[in-house]
This record gives sequence, C-alpha cells and structure tokens, in this order.
Amino acid sequence: MTFTGSDISVGTLFSFVIVLAIVEMYFSYAHNKQLYTKKDTWNNIYLMTCAVLVNLTMKFATFYLLDYCYQFRFFEIHNTWLYWILLVLAQDLLYWFLHTTGHYVRFFWAMHVTHHSSEHFNLTTGFRSTVFEPLYRVFFYLPLAFMGFHAMDILFAYLITQIYGNLVHTRTVGKLHPIFEYIFVTPSHHRVHHACNIRYLDKNMGMVLIIWDRIFGTFQEELPEDEIKYGLTTQVEDTGAFNLIFHEFIALKKDIQKTNNFWNKIKYIVNPPGWSHDGSTQIAKTMRKELMETEKKNHAIGNSVKVFSSSYQSKI
Repeated sequence: MTFTGSDISVGTLFSFVIVLAIVEMYFSYAHNKQLYTKKDTWNNIYLMTCAVLVNLTMKFATFYLLDYCYQFRFFEIHNTWLYWILLVLAQDLLYWFLHTTGHYVRFFWAMHVTHHSSEHFNLTTGFRSTVFEPLYRVFFYLPLAFMGFHAMDILFAYLITQIYGNLVHTRTVGKLHPIFEYIFVTPSHHRVHHACNIRYLDKNMGMVLIIWDRIFGTFQEELPEDEIKYGLTTQVEDTGAFNLIFHEFIALKKDIQKTNNFWNKIKYIVNPPGWSHDGSTQIAKTMRKELMETEKKNHAIGNSVKVFSSSYQSKI
C-alpha cells in the first residue's frame, strides 16, 4: 500500500487538529474553563468514527461518480494557480448550498442536527459529524466535475476546507482582525452558527469564506448583548450516541403522522424545521421576525420614556 502526497498532507493536517484539541482540552481543565465534559467528548469521537466509516464506504462510489461526470466537462483550466483558486472558491460556494439545505429542509436537517446537538463548543465538536452526509454530499459537488475539476482534486479540496472548518470550533479565540473577519469564517462566526439563540438560528453557513453569507443574507455577527447558548432550541434528553443520530428522524415520523393530508406530509419533509400544518410550532425565520419586532417595539417605548422624562425634568 502506498501513500500519495495528498494523503500525507491531509493526515498531517488532521493530526495537527487532534493535537490542538488535546491542548485546548488541557487548557480547559487546567484553568477550569469547563469547555469539555467526558461524555460529550466521547460522543463526539464516537460520532466522528461513524462518519468516517460511512465516508470510507462511500469513498469509491463518490470518486467514480465524479470521475464519470468529468468526461462531460464543459471546459478545462490549464493554469495551475487559477485551477486551484477557482476549485476552492467553487467548492466552498457549493458547500454553502449543501450546508444551507441541511438547515432549511427538514429531511436533511434530521441528518445534520447531530452536528448541532452538543451544548458545548470546542475543537472536538467539529468531530461530531453529520454521519449520513457522505450519502448525498457528492450530488452537490457534481457541478465541479462538469467545470473540469478532477475527482481526486475535488475530494482533496474538500478535505482541506473541512480541516479549516474543524479549527473554527473553539471558544478560546476571540474576534480576529476586521479584514479577516469580513472575508473568512472565524471562531466568532461559527460560534453564532452553533447557537440556539433565536437571533442566531440558521446563520453563518460558510466553511472557509463568510462572504457567501454576506451575499445571500445569512450573516450574523456575534453580539456581546446576546450571549451565546449552544445546542438545540429543544435539547434532547437522551444524549446517547444512537439517539443523537436518529432522534430527529423519529420526531419527523411523529409529525408526519399528525396529519392525513398527503401534501402536508410532504411539507413536513421538505419545509424548514419547525414548520407545522396547524401552526403549533414555528420556523426560525418567523421566530426571528417576532424577536426583531419585539426589540423594535421595546426600543421605541424606551425612547418615548426618555423623551417624556427629559420633557418632565425641563418643566420642573
């Protein structure tokens, strides 16, 4: 068995992430930061193992599908620098669509929710992978093959950007330089993404570049007045690894059974999480709109009180 330069590069970088996680873990315990708990960390490792096994199972099918589509490429890019820059940019953009689908379509959220189920946020949270994502991820990356990118290069670019995506799962790094914060996904941006605060739901979907979120209107800055709470809006009681993978599928099945209308059943599958045929639950967009309206009203009332107070004092 031989290892290619790509294998060695990815292995080295992934090992670096593991070392950083161990350092952060030591820092947390040494300074009583409580960033880690044993059960949560072991769940992250277990779920990562499951995801790796699914990835390995799908590896050859993914490669051959991308390689097959490459035969029908529309054009070729011969300049090496341009080739890799465009590949990373296009791959990161397509990941934004993949990730957004995982948040806005209930069926895909049932798979992606595993990654968001931890009430902690640390470097091992990045290991808590969407276990079944390898089953459908390739279909989002097929355009890359038609754009003239080789299958192995697509897979390599994904692994590199995935490693970057793991590094932003940390609370030990504050906000970075404004220019970097404007262009790239940072720990601050990704803390927002993992928050269950209404303001932060379904925000900051990017892997490497945050500019996609700025363009498509899904960007949200981390605000000091809205301290982040991690996890799900309704946290699961059973934090066993099996339940973390399948609990949303079970909830989806129960919701589908609440209605006899065929189209409502379909809507439960394809609409955003929180949609209900009777309005008993709300999607994140609706909850966020209500929050904004409440804050706007409270702000207006606050300003009115200040004006009245100032006017009253001037008459005394």
